[in-house]
Amino acid sequence: MIRKILFSSIPLLFLFNLFIVSAQSITNIEILDIEENMIITIPTNPKIQLEATKIIKEIDSVVKKLNPIPDKGYMFKIPLTPSLRLENKWVNALIGEVIIIIPEDEKPYLLIFDDENKPYFFTFKTEIDTLLKTLDFSL
Repeated sequence: MIRKILFSSIPLLFLFNLFIVSAQSITNIEILDIEENMIITIPTNPKIQLEATKIIKEIDSVVKKLNPIPDKGYMFKIPLTPSLRLENKWVNALIGEVIIIIPEDEKPYLLIFDDENKPYFFTFKTEIDTLLKTLDFSL
């Protein structure tokens, strides 16, 4: 029981880190292996930011899950420099970073925070293969 609580809190700590780091200048991408509780940091580049921007622009719906953080999979925290203005029917905010969540047996979705740090989970139409290739990452 305690182990389950401990491991389920790891993704929450990752998300909490967003609030602390968001005040700083973010230049690295963080990749979290949710099950292994391991974070890898790699430098960002314009190609990765372009792919992340394409994904954000293809938002098509809201994630309809009670607990959108999976037990297994990956989370990619990608800074956006410069920040991107996102305007759709769910949110109108300046986005400084995006978190792409890739559950083990589901389609990926993303997490963004608005100007008041309110989280939004969205599905998107874009395939992530190009992003993964640009990151030199395989699932």
